Amino acid sequence: MTSTAQALGRTSGRARPRDRRKLADNLTGWGFAGPATLIILGFSLVPMAWAFALSFTDSDLMSGGRNVGLDNYRALVADPVFHQALRNTGLLLFLYLPASLVAGLLVAVLLNRKVRGIGFYRTCFLVPYIASATSAGLLMGYIFDRDFGLLNGMLVKVGLPAQGLLSSPSQAMLVLTVIFFWTRFGFTVVIYLAALQEINREILEAAAIDGAGRWAVFRHVIVPSVRHMTVFLAIWGVIDVLQFFDLVMTTTKGGPANATVTIVYYIWQLAFTYFTAGYGAAVAYTLFAGTLLLVVTGLLVARRKGAMR
Repeated sequence: MTSTAQALGRTSGRARPRDRRKLADNLTGWGFAGPATLIILGFSLVPMAWAFALSFTDSDLMSGGRNVGLDNYRALVADPVFHQALRNTGLLLFLYLPASLVAGLLVAVLLNRKVRGIGFYRTCFLVPYIASATSAGLLMGYIFDRDFGLLNGMLVKVGLPAQGLLSSPSQAMLVLTVIFFWTRFGFTVVIYLAALQEINREILEAAAIDGAGRWAVFRHVIVPSVRHMTVFLAIWGVIDVLQFFDLVMTTTKGGPANATVTIVYYIWQLAFTYFTAGYGAAVAYTLFAGTLLLVVTGLLVARRKGAMR
């Protein structure tokens, strides 16, 4: 009994310094991470909670406003501009996401080769993504301007009629989709390119030895190998489209006749142009709920089909 007690005492004595070192390490870690954590809480979670409370008021940002319950959320049902913003955002998502995924994978396959100047070609696709949205919007506003734009100037020179482009209610959203595709496409290419470089070359060589052609290799080897990245890019694309704001702000400002107003731009208008911040917060939380629903549904479907690792 005495020897057992002494052994336990020695073990306990060794454990105490180890616990103290562990505690000191934890305190040191929180000393470094604590300020950043407080900043994140202060600039994200706290405003989110404040906006959620704001969505139940008629605040104009100058005053707290009075509590209106669920009236702001009920008003969404009969708001034609909100419905137009939903249609515009949905159209952008429908046009951009499939084109981005398909074209991004095809271009990544072309860039996944060892040829002279391949680094330059890869950079050309990435530059529009890393360029600021403001500069991209101003540049595209000049190119697609109805009266002085470069594109209409070229059309007139070859004998074709000038188009309304960003000034036309029927064309503006399509033109914005092209601009959005141009500014975001590089990210899709880079992610797919990284996924392609992870594919074992022996698998591709074995498929070629077995007589598989390029299309067969692409369909049965490459596409299944990058499907986890396809899921990631699809979810990223949905979030990116639903947050679309900057190019609208720098090109059309939601016009003409609300033809290009998106949900986030409408939220900005409600809060800082019409000063109906309470209603704008309700639209923002409706967008948040819809985004969360789409992302969770996409993850569940992908996991059920085995597209996630």
